[in-house]
Amino acid sequence: MTAATGTRARGVARRAGGVPGGARRVWAVKAGFVALLAAVWEAAVRFGDLGTFPAPTELCRALTDLVGDGEIGGPVLDTLTSWALGLLVSAAIGVPVGLVLGVSASAYRLCRFLLDFLRTIPSLALVPLAVLLYGSGLGSKMLLIVFTCVWPILLQTVYGVRDIDPVAAETCRSYRIRPSHRALFLILPSAAGYLATGVRIAAGVSLLISLSAEIIIPSPGIGQAITSAQLGGAIPAMYAWIAVAGVLGVLINLLFTRVERRALRWHPSQRQGGGR
Repeated sequence: MTAATGTRARGVARRAGGVPGGARRVWAVKAGFVALLAAVWEAAVRFGDLGTFPAPTELCRALTDLVGDGEIGGPVLDTLTSWALGLLVSAAIGVPVGLVLGVSASAYRLCRFLLDFLRTIPSLALVPLAVLLYGSGLGSKMLLIVFTCVWPILLQTVYGVRDIDPVAAETCRSYRIRPSHRALFLILPSAAGYLATGVRIAAGVSLLISLSAEIIIPSPGIGQAITSAQLGGAIPAMYAWIAVAGVLGVLINLLFTRVERRALRWHPSQRQGGGR
C-alpha cells in the first residue's frame, strides 16, 4: 500500500514536470553564468588592455567564417579519427591485459615495476621516435595516443577485477564454474564500473594527446590548424580553433558520461550515485 502510494506520488511529480523543471533551472543558471562571463570578457577586451586576445564577438565571427568557408570539417575529422582509433586500440590492449593481471596476482606482481616505469614516461617524449617510424601521418598520433591511454584503461580494469566480492568469487570456485562463465558473468559485470571510468578518462586524454601531437609534429588536424593560424597572424582564427577543441572535449565528456549512466544503470555504482 505504501509502496504503491509512493510510486504514484513519484509518477505525479514527474508528470507535473518537477524533475525536468529542476533540470531546466540548473541549465538556466549555467547559461546565465556563461553569459555573465562573456559580458565581463567583452568589457575587459573593449576597455582594458589584453593585447591580441579577441573579444567574444570577434571569436564568434571567426568561428562563423570557419564554418561558412567549410574549413572546419577537415581538421575536425582528422582529429576525431585519430582520437577514436587511438582509444579503440588502447581499449583492445588495456582490457584483456588488465583482466589477466587482475585475475593473476603473481602476474601483476611480476609486471608491476614495468607498468609503473612505462606509464610515467611522457608520451610527447616519444615524438622523435614516432616521427622516425611513421612520419607526420596518422601512425605517429596513434603511437602517442595508445602509449598514453592504455594505462588508465589497463589499471582501472585491474582494480575492478581485484574488487570483486570475495564471497561471490568463492562461490564460483566452490561450484566449479567454468572460467569462461566466471569471466562473463562475474568478472566483467563486477569490473564494469571501473572499466567505464578508465575508458572515460582515456577518452579525454586521447583528445589532448591528439591535439598536442598535431601541434608539435605537426600532423593534420585541429592542432595543425591552430599552429597555421598563429604563424599566419590570424589570431582570432587561432582562438576560434582553440574554442573548437574545447567544445569537442566537452562533448566527448558528456557523451561518455551519458553512455556510462545508461549502459550501467543496473550497476551498484550508478544506483549509489543516484544516477546523476
